[in-house]
Amino acid sequence: MSSEGAFLGIDISAKSTVVSLYKADMAEPSTVSTVLGEECYSIPTTVAKRVGMSQWFFGDEAIKRSRTKEAVLVEDLFTLALKKEMVFIDDSSYEAQDLLVIFFNKIFSIPGPMAAMDSIDKLIICVEQVSLEIMELMNYVASKLGFSSKQLMLIDRNECFYYYALSQKPELFLYKVALFDYSGSNVVSCVLNRNQSTRPQLITLDVANHGDIIDNRDELFEKIVTDTIGNELYSAVYLVGDGFDGDWMKSSLTKLCKGRKVFLGKNLYSKGACYAGYIKEGNRDWPFIFIGDNDLKMNLSIKILDNNVMKFYTLIDAGQSWYDVKGECEVILDGEPEIEFFIQRPESREAHTEVLELTDMPKRENRTTRLRIEASPVSDVAVSIAITDLGFGEISAASGKKWEHIISIK
Repeated sequence: MSSEGAFLGIDISAKSTVVSLYKADMAEPSTVSTVLGEECYSIPTTVAKRVGMSQWFFGDEAIKRSRTKEAVLVEDLFTLALKKEMVFIDDSSYEAQDLLVIFFNKIFSIPGPMAAMDSIDKLIICVEQVSLEIMELMNYVASKLGFSSKQLMLIDRNECFYYYALSQKPELFLYKVALFDYSGSNVVSCVLNRNQSTRPQLITLDVANHGDIIDNRDELFEKIVTDTIGNELYSAVYLVGDGFDGDWMKSSLTKLCKGRKVFLGKNLYSKGACYAGYIKEGNRDWPFIFIGDNDLKMNLSIKILDNNVMKFYTLIDAGQSWYDVKGECEVILDGEPEIEFFIQRPESREAHTEVLELTDMPKRENRTTRLRIEASPVSDVAVSIAITDLGFGEISAASGKKWEHIISIK
């Protein structure tokens, strides 16, 4: 499958937002700069409203206008939107999530590569950690921007690193690859390991939080590098985050650069998000597999009789992102008013069963009750089940009864 449209990767946090764009004919994603001809990639996640007028500014411009008292700044925009808070400016109230829509619209109006906006195949939003609240918020924002839920993809930063690192030249991932993220006051490391004896190659990520480094940064970071990398072979090391700004890395950088390539930048996650969207759509051979924090850790199925043959019908498959997948089917009840679910971990051959009893089910002849079963994951290890009584055509009316249950792996 080849893709004509663009893949837009947006790495968003409470502090800043970085946007990259990728198309099939490009060698690598290009990152959008707010200043033409310069590498101004980091956009503060904020908007400001001009005093007494309905004119909005965003990013650095919003901060600048608020300093001169021309505009009122909305701080913590992303956090407020997640909490569905109201924002009061100039005797008017606004829903924070609508102000986030304004922020996104402003991003889309940046001159240059964003002019290709009308042909976006996929909007890939990268966040530090995916949650149900972020999923709901991003679905809201995307729909307001005119994207369908199929065009939206949500991903966390570790997975963006995985797609980015393995989209580089093969010599850059011949051995292990490390990422050091110094976005906050603490340093987080993420080490990518490849098991080359499996097909596809199984990728694992070892993530560690090394705590705050505020004073003696060079010395402390050198110790973190030693603890993380040791004497093992690494092909490449990536440094991301504002914490690496300035000229403080001396002995730590010397240590890092011994025998491996080191890259410093702010746009790794947004570029990784572009690659993720492109690869997950099947546009490139991808000989790797990675079961991430957001990937479902269970297969969920029911037993059905199809043309007198007993079969398993899979509602939910392990390995897909839990916020991307839904399962649904309709069945005719045969026998007792209950449904038996089979739950299995992907690495195990064993399945355990859970029986959901349909209490207060209207009394009917056997095989005259049709049920709709819907399965929606609520995390990587839990699925919410909803069963609705649909009746049976003209023979028996639907009672509208609904049974709900959460199934999780032990």
